Parts: sequence; structure tokens; C-alpha cells
Amino acid sequence: MYPTVNGNSERLRRSVSACLRSLIALLMCCGLVLQPVGSAQALSDAQQLVVESWRLVNQGYLSPERLDEIRWRRQRQKALERSISSSEDAYQAIEAMLAPLEDPYTRLLRPDDYAALKDSTTGNLSGVGLQLGPGSDSSRVVVISALDGSPAADAGVNSGAEILSVNGVAVADLGLEGTANALRGDVGTTVLLMLSDGVDGEHELSLERRSVDLRPVRTRRLRSDSHTYGYLRITQFTESVPEQVGQALAELQDKNIEGLVLDLRNNSGGLVSSGLAVADDFLAGGTIVETRNREGINDSIQAGFDSLYDGPMLTLVNGGTASASEILAGALQDNGRSTLLGGRTFGKGLIQTLTNLSDGSGLAVTVAGYVTPDGRDIQGTGIEPERVLDGPEPLNPGGDGDRWLNEAQQSLEALLERTADVPAG
Repeated sequence: MYPTVNGNSERLRRSVSACLRSLIALLMCCGLVLQPVGSAQALSDAQQLVVESWRLVNQGYLSPERLDEIRWRRQRQKALERSISSSEDAYQAIEAMLAPLEDPYTRLLRPDDYAALKDSTTGNLSGVGLQLGPGSDSSRVVVISALDGSPAADAGVNSGAEILSVNGVAVADLGLEGTANALRGDVGTTVLLMLSDGVDGEHELSLERRSVDLRPVRTRRLRSDSHTYGYLRITQFTESVPEQVGQALAELQDKNIEGLVLDLRNNSGGLVSSGLAVADDFLAGGTIVETRNREGINDSIQAGFDSLYDGPMLTLVNGGTASASEILAGALQDNGRSTLLGGRTFGKGLIQTLTNLSDGSGLAVTVAGYVTPDGRDIQGTGIEPERVLDGPEPLNPGGDGDRWLNEAQQSLEALLERTADVPAG
């Protein structure tokens, strides 16, 4: 479970646990979960992978109606009719079996990708240290920023640079997630990037992978002529984030901040339990999120009655704000706790379980959906902020020249001025 961070931890933990039991286990990475798998009988090891995968989908998939539509039992039969004598054969059979679902979140993760995903949820990553985002269309990938001290930062990779290929494979074929996976790898190995930017034009760059500190929580003070604010950016919900956020809020309040800017831009999710714990830090009562499973059962997760920070705040979001970070943003918005500024969020309102398969690979299965406290289903639509900020969107959130952050600071100052003008009752 996530670390405890305040006096409401026990209440929240019980509420979360009750919900998660109905969803099978601990929610992870955009709603992912780890659980053991029993073995099938009278099958080769490779065939077992196929049967295990079929059974997990059959038992937990959010929409049994969809399984009926694609004749799910027939999909198993077709998969086992293939020649399956190796793990790679099994992977291809599983991917072919899952394809008719047309659900990009129900997917197989080969052992290397699965290990990298688990590492990322603990805040550890072996790679080149690039944060990526979508380009002008879905076939393009651009550099949001290079993490401090990373191989990419040392090589001078600029924000806004477009990645054209990785190890000779075009980004148009890899997609955003595939590009990120291709950049990860064992420490000491190299990766060849083809980049395009406004400085050097198209050029190749060879980078050596190493361990990178994701630094999921970043904070500093912001000052104007008359006010002092706190800035809190969460880039991913890892295991350590609730504890780090608790420490950050305590430190900022010790510095007498008058308001807070919470930055969730390009936070694609992570451990949902961490996102719930952070929501509890800002809410004094009220619903954080509701989940719905395949039986139509609704589970509501409630915030405790105390918060770690109850002062004025604004929250920045964009198209890279997804899943667990959308749960947090929706909770703040629907409870009237924080105004959202920026751009419409990504729109991932589905929860997956992630199960260990017997050979070290993993299977992600969509098992539930979630809605905001007001009952809004954001799947495919996202959350619209109260104030949409003009483009082009800053490519380095929180860095120098971040125009959206400057606008949020000005809005927070106006909010403080309005609050000061209200006479005490």
C-alpha cells in the first residue's frame, strides 16, 4: 500500500482497500495491479501462457458483452490451433487473440517491458531521461524535457525537438508508448536517435543508457511584489509520491506561502493508490472517485475530514494529464477545491489489472472504469478546465519561460486579492 501521510490515512486506507478488493487487487499505473497466476494443466509452458491470458480476460474484462461479440471462446481455440513452441510464439498468439477486443489497454507486456513498467512505478528508470509528449498529430513524438543529470540533458537535447526514429525504427510505427519503451534499456547499452530541431536540423545522436532519477515531486517558492506562493509539480504517481508530497507541503507552509499552484501537466498516471492519497491531502471530506466494475457495482472512495493543505490553490493540466492524475484533477474540480487551468486532459477513465504471467511477462486487462465525484465519465473525452489557456503550450513545464505557470500565478494573485476584499463575517 501507499505510505501514510496524515491522520486520515487509516480511514482512507480502509476505503481504498474495500474498493480495490472488488477490483481484484492494488491499482497500478493507470489502474494496473499485480497478482499471482495458477498454472494450466496438460499444456506446454508456452501454451499455458495463452490459456492463462485467455482466462484472466474471461474472468475480469469490464465488458462481458464485448467478449460475446467477438466470440471469446472461439478466440482461444484459434490461438491454440497455432504452432506454439516458444514464448515468442505464445506472445504472438496472445496478441492475435486480444486484437479483436480493439482495446489498447488490454495488452501483453513482454518481460523487458513489464520489468521497465514495474521499475517506473518505484521511481527508478534505466534509460536516457527524456520526457516525451505528442506532437502536432498522433504520429509524432516531441521532447517535453530532459531530466536533470540524464544522458539526454548532458547531450544538450532541447525541449521541442522531434524524435524521428529510434534505432532505425520510425516513430510513426512505434507510437508514443513504443518510443518511450525503445528508449529504455539496460545500463551501459546505447540507443541511436534521429532528431529534428530548430538548432541542428535533422541529426543522429547516440546516447548511453544509465539509471535516471525520475524526481516525481518538485517544488519551489514563487514570489511577486506582494505575495509568496508555493509551486508543486507531480510528474508521476510512484510509491514514494504521497510521502514526498506530505513533506513538500509541510516545507512550503513553513515558508508561509499564501497560495499553491499544483502542476499535473504531462503526468500520465502511475499508482492510482498514490493519486488517491494525494487527493486526500487537499480535500476535507467529500468523494474522491467512484469506480464501476463488470457487475455494475459502484464503489465510492471518500476523503478524510482533515487535509494537509487547505489554502487557496490552482491546478495546471493539459493533454498529457491522464488516468491517476485525472482522478486527482476531477476530485479537486468537482469538490470545488481548485480551479483547473490549461488544456483538456487526456481522457483515460479505465482501470487495468496487471498480472504476472509464468514466464516473467505481464498481462494488462481492463477490469473497471471510474467517474469523477459528480458522475462524469471522462473516457475518451477528458476533463475541460474552467480556464483554457492559449497555445502554443509551453514545452518545459515549470521551467524558465513557462507562460502557463506565469498565468496561473497571476490568477492566484487575483484570487488572493478577491479573498482579501471580502469582509470577515
